[in-house]
Amino acid sequence: MDSNALKAFITVIDQGSFSEAADTLHLTQPAISKRLAALENQLGTPLLERSHRQIRLTDAGARLLPHARRILDEVHNARLALQDRDGEVAGHLSLIASHHIGLHHLPAWLQRLNREYPDVTLGLQFMDSEGAYDRMRRRSAELAFVTLSESMDQSFEVHARWEDEMVFVVSPDHPLANMEAPDLAALSGYDALLPEAGTATYRTVSRLFLDADLSLNLPMPTNYMETLKVMAGVGLGWSVLPVSMVDDSLTVLPVGHRVSRFLGAIGLRGRSLSPQARALLTIAGEIR
Repeated sequence: MDSNALKAFITVIDQGSFSEAADTLHLTQPAISKRLAALENQLGTPLLERSHRQIRLTDAGARLLPHARRILDEVHNARLALQDRDGEVAGHLSLIASHHIGLHHLPAWLQRLNREYPDVTLGLQFMDSEGAYDRMRRRSAELAFVTLSESMDQSFEVHARWEDEMVFVVSPDHPLANMEAPDLAALSGYDALLPEAGTATYRTVSRLFLDADLSLNLPMPTNYMETLKVMAGVGLGWSVLPVSMVDDSLTVLPVGHRVSRFLGAIGLRGRSLSPQARALLTIAGEIR
């Protein structure tokens, strides 16, 4: 099978349209259609059901898709094996970073990477961790720096992992700040400022309240830690934030429950990392 035809097939599925696939691969839409038609002719079966509203996989297309991804992964690995003989760290590195890691960790890593390996070019996307997992499945980046998930499937490989300690916080003017020993029951009486359900932080905190048979008042969830910090700092409720984000605008509440999450770097299992990706992981392991 022609790898370019397989790539066109996968990109049409991932992007949801021929026009978006053409833009992604820097080709014309007729060129994408031609490659897909050639693949279908070679296999003797339609791979896609085309309509004006959406594109769907046929049964044959659904069975081909995981094999096509693995084939392209092996092509990628073969190219790296041939290029990675002289130890040179150069070329393009595509990254995804969560907003928190992108603001509080990534700048120092990239500054050193640029200083030590000036021939590395970057393609960088910022998004929430849940979105990053989906984009990684589509091979949209080589590495993603995210909040690690307990439900992460076996297609991912964790290349780096570190604990991020978190604390309960409020504004110094909030009623909870004047309590000597606020507990979960006390917090339950006020608005909580937390990330959306499904995030690692929300699951950790909600489990504490569920085990204590207490409710969470969650009026306005957001996945941006910086937004949660501002909202807590002006007295709109209590939150749970990384220790590294706490400053004079916040008061730490001695709730008596330890909360933390794990941050890390993920890649796709079975897909080799480039020298530039390995160099960045080394730097990230030395600078926290």
